[in-house]
Formats: sequence, structure tokens, C-alpha cells
Amino acid sequence: DGFFFREQEIAVVGGGDSAMEEALFLTKFASKVTVIHRRDSLRASKIMADRALAHPKIEFVWNSEVADVLGEDKVTGVRLRNLNTGEESELAVTGVFVAIGNDPRVALVKDQVQITDAGTIAVDGRSSRTSVDGVFAAGDVLDPTYRQAITAAGSGCAAAIDVEHYLGSHETACATDDSTETAQAADAAIA
Repeated sequence: DGFFFREQEIAVVGGGDSAMEEALFLTKFASKVTVIHRRDSLRASKIMADRALAHPKIEFVWNSEVADVLGEDKVTGVRLRNLNTGEESELAVTGVFVAIGNDPRVALVKDQVQITDAGTIAVDGRSSRTSVDGVFAAGDVLDPTYRQAITAAGSGCAAAIDVEHYLGSHETACATDDSTETAQAADAAIA
């Protein structure tokens, strides 16, 4: 999404590796990236923190959180709240990227399908098939690296194709089962 913010001032919310990676990437497009972090130091690895802190296009707002995103039809800024003083201020930006990290939301299926050591749903090779027949996975629950809407959408498209193939291969079995049940029901109705 960074391309849409060419030569604009934007904000990244977070202080971990995900936020530093996002901020550094966005400097390729934006004129300035302001990192907003709840603490007074970064949680990112030393190498990521050092790169971001040294980058001339990246500025930091410490001990603060986004209280509100400003703008009607588009983002025009954020209202910041300093967590030490409670004081609020506004920062003019045209985009806000939230990179506070996340764990894949696999709790719903964690006892039903195989989960990897990274906490993602295990799939069969490059497909979206899980360890349970007829269950498919897509999006961030498979890929904790990129966490972008476009990669999740692509993963969803691939899963839809896998499901279509799965249903096609099971259609004959279902049709045979249905016709047998229908014939048995007809025989029972006649008797």
C-alpha cells in the first residue's frame, strides 16, 4: 500500500520488528514516516531498531497512543495522547499503518487441525489443505511473514480453487451416495 502514499507524510503505530520493517519499507515512498510508540524505547531487535532510528525519513513519537484518526472522507491526521501526561496533540498525516504485531487467530481450530511451531495452521505443501479432510485455510493464519491484505486475498483465492477441486473430486461420491439413498427411500415408500 505504500505506493499510494508517494511523497506524503504517514504514520506507523508500533515499536516491534513488524513496525520497524513497515516504517523502513514505507520510506521508499513517503516523504516522512512518523513512528508512534506506547513506550520510551523500541521492542524491536537491535538491528531493526538501529536501522529505523538512523533513517533520515523516520521520526519517533514516544510514550503515545493514537486516540483518534482524523478526517472525513480520507485520513488527514491523528490525535495523539501522551501516556505520561495525558496531553493530546494532533499530527498531520495522510495514512496510518498499524503494525503492532499479531498472533494468527487460530484458537477456533487449534484442537481440530495441526498447528505449526510458529502458531500458524499447517497445510499440505503449497496447497491450502489442512490436516483435516475438507478443511482449508487461507490468509494470515498461514503466513505470519507478510501480513498484507493483498497476500491474504491471494491466499484466499488459492484456497477457493483448492476447495473447488476438492468438491469436484468428491461430487461423484456424493452423487452415488445420494442416488443410493434416494432409491432406498423410493423402495421404502412403495413397500
